[in-house]
Amino acid sequence: MSNIQIRSNRILYYGNIAGYLSREKAVVDPMFQTDELESYLTEKRGLEVDWKPGTFERLAAGTIDPEGNASLLKRCRVWQLAPEVDIMMKFISYDTLTSRFGEPDSASYQVVYDGEVETNDLEALYTKFNIDHPHGYQGHSLSISDVLELYDENGCAFYYCDTCGFKEISFQEPQQEQGQEPQMNL
Repeated sequence: MSNIQIRSNRILYYGNIAGYLSREKAVVDPMFQTDELESYLTEKRGLEVDWKPGTFERLAAGTIDPEGNASLLKRCRVWQLAPEVDIMMKFISYDTLTSRFGEPDSASYQVVYDGEVETNDLEALYTKFNIDHPHGYQGHSLSISDVLELYDENGCAFYYCDTCGFKEISFQEPQQEQGQEPQMNL
Protein backbone atom coordinates (compact mmCIF):
# COMPACT_ATOMS: atom_id res chain seq x y z
CA MET A 1 0.00 0.00 0.00
CA SER A 2 2.65 2.52 -1.01
CA ASN A 3 -0.17 4.82 -2.13
CA ILE A 4 -0.91 5.49 1.55
CA GLN A 5 1.79 6.92 3.79
CA ILE A 6 2.07 8.56 7.17
CA ARG A 7 4.75 11.25 7.45
CA SER A 8 5.11 13.77 10.29
CA ASN A 9 1.66 12.86 11.59
CA ARG A 10 0.13 13.56 8.17
CA ILE A 11 -1.84 10.93 6.28
CA LEU A 12 -0.93 11.02 2.60
CA TYR A 13 -3.30 9.31 0.17
CA TYR A 14 -2.00 9.14 -3.38
CA GLY A 15 0.18 12.16 -2.60
CA ASN A 16 -2.65 14.26 -1.12
CA ILE A 17 -2.72 15.33 2.52
CA ALA A 18 -5.92 13.53 3.47
CA GLY A 19 -5.71 13.85 7.23
CA TYR A 20 -3.57 13.74 10.34
CA LEU A 21 -2.93 11.63 13.43
CA SER A 22 -4.29 12.81 16.75
CA ARG A 23 -3.44 10.55 19.69
CA GLU A 24 -4.73 7.09 18.77
CA LYS A 25 -7.08 8.46 16.14
CA ALA A 26 -6.85 9.36 12.47
CA VAL A 27 -8.75 12.50 11.45
CA VAL A 28 -9.45 12.32 7.72
CA ASP A 29 -11.46 14.38 5.26
CA PRO A 30 -14.45 12.32 4.03
CA MET A 31 -13.68 13.16 0.40
CA PHE A 32 -10.90 10.55 0.75
CA GLN A 33 -13.17 7.95 2.34
CA THR A 34 -12.48 4.67 0.57
CA ASP A 35 -12.36 1.06 1.71
CA GLU A 36 -8.64 1.04 0.91
CA LEU A 37 -7.81 3.98 3.19
CA GLU A 38 -10.16 2.92 5.95
CA SER A 39 -8.78 -0.62 5.93
CA TYR A 40 -5.20 0.64 6.07
CA LEU A 41 -5.90 2.95 9.01
CA THR A 42 -8.08 0.61 11.06
CA GLU A 43 -6.69 -2.85 10.31
CA LYS A 44 -3.04 -2.20 9.53
CA ARG A 45 -2.42 0.79 11.82
CA GLY A 46 -5.04 0.02 14.51
CA LEU A 47 -6.46 3.53 14.49
CA GLU A 48 -9.97 4.80 15.03
CA VAL A 49 -10.97 6.97 12.07
CA ASP A 50 -12.83 10.25 12.48
CA TRP A 51 -14.12 11.48 9.08
CA LYS A 52 -14.29 15.28 9.46
CA PRO A 53 -15.35 17.60 6.64
CA GLY A 54 -12.99 20.48 5.99
CA THR A 55 -9.87 18.63 7.15
CA PHE A 56 -8.22 18.77 3.72
CA GLU A 57 -8.88 22.52 3.37
CA ARG A 58 -7.41 23.26 6.82
CA LEU A 59 -4.32 21.17 6.12
CA ALA A 60 -3.85 22.63 2.65
CA ALA A 61 -4.18 26.14 4.10
CA GLY A 62 -1.43 25.32 6.57
CA THR A 63 -3.36 25.60 9.82
CA ILE A 64 -0.85 23.66 11.90
CA ASP A 65 0.54 24.00 15.40
CA PRO A 66 4.21 24.77 16.23
CA GLU A 67 5.10 21.06 16.50
CA GLY A 68 3.95 20.53 12.93
CA ASN A 69 0.75 18.74 13.87
CA ALA A 70 -2.59 19.78 12.49
CA SER A 71 -4.38 22.28 14.67
CA LEU A 72 -7.13 20.56 16.54
CA LEU A 73 -10.38 22.40 16.24
CA LYS A 74 -12.66 22.59 19.18
CA ARG A 75 -16.36 22.29 18.64
CA CYS A 76 -18.44 25.44 18.99
CA ARG A 77 -21.78 26.19 20.62
CA VAL A 78 -23.60 29.48 20.28
CA TRP A 79 -25.78 30.41 23.24
CA GLN A 80 -28.39 33.17 22.87
CA LEU A 81 -30.77 34.55 25.45
CA ALA A 82 -34.08 32.70 25.46
CA PRO A 83 -37.14 34.56 24.16
CA GLU A 84 -38.81 34.59 27.59
CA VAL A 85 -36.02 36.41 29.49
CA ASP A 86 -36.27 40.06 30.46
CA ILE A 87 -35.84 42.08 27.26
CA MET A 88 -33.56 44.46 29.16
CA MET A 89 -30.94 41.65 29.40
CA LYS A 90 -30.58 41.44 25.65
CA PHE A 91 -27.97 43.21 23.54
CA ILE A 92 -26.12 44.87 26.44
CA SER A 93 -22.47 44.94 27.44
CA TYR A 94 -21.01 42.54 29.97
CA ASP A 95 -20.50 45.33 32.53
CA THR A 96 -24.10 46.51 32.17
CA LEU A 97 -25.41 42.94 32.44
CA THR A 98 -23.44 42.17 35.59
CA SER A 99 -24.34 45.46 37.28
CA ARG A 100 -28.08 45.05 36.58
CA PHE A 101 -28.61 41.28 36.57
CA GLY A 102 -25.46 39.59 37.86
CA GLU A 103 -23.22 37.16 36.01
CA PRO A 104 -24.58 35.51 32.83
CA ASP A 105 -26.64 32.46 33.79
CA SER A 106 -26.90 29.51 31.41
CA ALA A 107 -30.51 28.95 32.55
CA SER A 108 -31.40 32.19 30.71
CA TYR A 109 -29.81 30.98 27.46
CA GLN A 110 -30.55 28.42 24.79
CA VAL A 111 -28.19 26.73 22.34
CA VAL A 112 -28.82 27.83 18.75
CA TYR A 113 -25.82 26.06 17.20
CA ASP A 114 -23.61 23.13 18.14
CA GLY A 115 -21.05 21.92 15.64
CA GLU A 116 -17.59 22.23 14.20
CA VAL A 117 -16.46 25.23 12.24
CA GLU A 118 -13.17 25.82 10.48
CA THR A 119 -11.57 28.04 13.15
CA ASN A 120 -11.24 28.62 16.89
CA ASP A 121 -10.51 32.33 16.40
CA LEU A 122 -13.23 34.32 18.17
CA GLU A 123 -13.20 37.25 15.74
CA ALA A 124 -13.43 34.88 12.76
CA LEU A 125 -16.33 33.10 14.49
CA TYR A 126 -18.05 36.46 15.01
CA THR A 127 -17.82 37.08 11.27
CA LYS A 128 -18.92 33.50 10.48
CA PHE A 129 -22.04 33.73 12.63
CA ASN A 130 -22.93 37.12 11.12
CA ILE A 131 -22.22 36.65 7.43
CA ASP A 132 -21.98 32.95 6.60
CA HIS A 133 -24.17 30.98 9.01
CA PRO A 134 -23.17 27.31 9.02
CA HIS A 135 -25.71 24.59 8.27
CA GLY A 136 -27.94 24.03 11.30
CA TYR A 137 -27.54 27.53 12.76
CA GLN A 138 -30.91 28.53 14.22
CA GLY A 139 -30.24 31.90 15.87
CA HIS A 140 -30.03 35.56 14.96
CA SER A 141 -26.70 36.95 13.81
CA LEU A 142 -24.16 36.87 16.63
CA SER A 143 -24.62 39.97 18.79
CA ILE A 144 -23.73 41.57 22.09
CA SER A 145 -24.93 39.37 25.01
CA ASP A 146 -24.50 36.09 23.07
CA VAL A 147 -22.07 33.48 24.40
CA LEU A 148 -19.63 31.38 22.35
CA GLU A 149 -18.50 28.08 23.83
CA LEU A 150 -15.43 26.28 22.51
CA TYR A 151 -15.14 22.73 23.78
CA ASP A 152 -13.54 19.33 23.30
CA GLU A 153 -13.03 16.18 25.36
CA ASN A 154 -10.61 18.08 27.64
CA GLY A 155 -13.00 20.84 28.66
CA CYS A 156 -14.63 24.05 27.54
CA ALA A 157 -14.35 27.83 27.65
CA PHE A 158 -17.12 30.42 27.39
CA TYR A 159 -16.86 33.89 25.83
CA TYR A 160 -19.39 36.70 26.22
CA CYS A 161 -19.82 38.78 23.07
CA ASP A 162 -19.17 42.27 24.45
CA THR A 163 -19.36 45.73 22.90
CA CYS A 164 -15.81 45.32 21.62
CA GLY A 165 -14.50 41.77 21.36
CA PHE A 166 -15.13 38.91 23.77
CA LYS A 167 -14.77 38.42 27.52
CA GLU A 168 -14.06 34.97 28.92
CA ILE A 169 -16.66 34.14 31.55
CA SER A 170 -17.65 31.44 34.01
CA PHE A 171 -20.77 29.95 32.54
CA GLN A 172 -21.86 26.45 33.42
CA GLU A 173 -24.22 24.42 31.33
CA PRO A 174 -27.36 23.29 33.16
CA GLN A 175 -26.72 19.85 34.64
CA GLN A 176 -28.23 17.05 32.59
CA GLU A 177 -30.06 14.27 34.33
CA GLN A 178 -27.92 11.18 34.54
CA GLY A 179 -28.38 8.89 31.57
CA GLN A 180 -30.11 11.60 29.55
CA GLU A 181 -28.58 12.98 26.35
CA PRO A 182 -28.06 16.76 26.15
CA GLN A 183 -30.98 18.51 24.50
CA MET A 184 -30.91 21.65 22.42
CA ASN A 185 -33.59 24.06 21.35
CA LEU A 186 -32.91 24.56 17.67
